[in-house]
Amino acid sequence: MDMSTPVKHSLSLESLPHRQVATVSAIDWTHLSTPEARRLREFGFDEGVGVEVLHRASLGKGPIACRIGRMTVALRRAVAGAILVSPVTQ
Repeated sequence: MDMSTPVKHSLSLESLPHRQVATVSAIDWTHLSTPEARRLREFGFDEGVGVEVLHRASLGKGPIACRIGRMTVALRRAVAGAILVSPVTQ
């Protein structure tokens, strides 16, 4: 393995730790309905975009509030699960 190439570890946005900054590495568009996919695109979700989880609803079943750019958006957990992110190390 070439040690000069950083290894990217991807996880779903749903499981990203609270207040951890990450970059969207992929979106599984096939797991989203057409309206959900359109909404994500309108919000600017795409590969390379920075994202951060701000809040999770209590009891683990509700939406996840996340920051993308200067916007705060609420995503259903199923939608957040279709978004793969790579945490940004500082």
